[in-house]
Amino acid sequence: MGNNVILDAHGEALLQQYRELLPTLNQLAKQAYDLLSQALREQGIYVTAIEYRVKKEKSLAGKLELKGAKYKTIDDITDLVGLRVITFYTDEVDKVAAIAKRIFDIDWQESVDKRKLHQLDAFGYNSLHYICRLRSGGPRFELQMRTALQHVWSTIEHDTGYKGDVKIPSEYLRQFSRLAGMLELVDDEFSRLRLVLTDYRRQIQSLVKNGQLDDVPLSADTFRSYLDLHPFDRLNKRIAAVNQAEIYPVSMMPFLPVLESFGLETLGDVQHFIDDNSDDAHQLALSQLAITDLDILSSSAALQYLCLVFVLKHDGGHEGLKSIYDTINGKSDANGMLADMMLEQAATLPFMQVKK
Repeated sequence: MGNNVILDAHGEALLQQYRELLPTLNQLAKQAYDLLSQALREQGIYVTAIEYRVKKEKSLAGKLELKGAKYKTIDDITDLVGLRVITFYTDEVDKVAAIAKRIFDIDWQESVDKRKLHQLDAFGYNSLHYICRLRSGGPRFELQMRTALQHVWSTIEHDTGYKGDVKIPSEYLRQFSRLAGMLELVDDEFSRLRLVLTDYRRQIQSLVKNGQLDDVPLSADTFRSYLDLHPFDRLNKRIAAVNQAEIYPVSMMPFLPVLESFGLETLGDVQHFIDDNSDDAHQLALSQLAITDLDILSSSAALQYLCLVFVLKHDGGHEGLKSIYDTINGKSDANGMLADMMLEQAATLPFMQVKK
């Protein structure tokens, strides 16, 4: 062996077994990776990374030099093939583990949950390690599951030489332990916060579905859920009927800041805004579209006319109208011209006469 690795006869025999097994190991690594990747996709679990590797001969030789005697045959070495799954959240480690148990045979005697060791300085090593075998048989392999923060910390420890041969002064060890504790807390809190937010979104969606709109604060998430109720469809169809126009779908999310600028704070406020202004928005749309042959209408048309009417009825004038166009179209000098045209067209409409 090169690189000053000296093996006894037993170590050399194990190394030769490894060389003969190498094609099988390469095939195993790819097959295990494909099976796990597919299973994660099917279950809708998105991880930050999934990796696989086959142990290099140099690395194995170093291992055999140190403790080759403990292995009778090459089959006793369980990490010749290694898979690593890095998740975003701590609870997802257990989800990945559940999938692994379903698609692989697990050697429970050899597997270890390092998360349960509770060592103060071991945050980066708190992985869940399964020793697995394909259901079809073949050599065993190692599956390591950890969070992104654990992986980053492990890399930092390795890079700083924390686990190296040089004895680290106690003051630095204490700093490592403190940082590890902080990261572990952050890891747990991210998972807890995600569960809280998921529960909150479910509650909001339930309120929206049941029509309890006054209890739902207006936000990007809640407005998106509200749009699933198609609240602007009726007015869109009334407007489209002017020219028998076809309605094509576009996002209405750009209008959210406009609604917020009107002081609307809940989805109930948005619903009242629609109810109070729909007839006037229809009038305004008629005044514009009746003199055109427009046969395609954006699905945001109803909401746009509602916003324009609201500004006109609340004396927003040129600047208020221009602000709407700037928000939904992007700032442009042309928006000022649109605002002036809208003021002129709306001047004779009934709701403007009543306002006067």
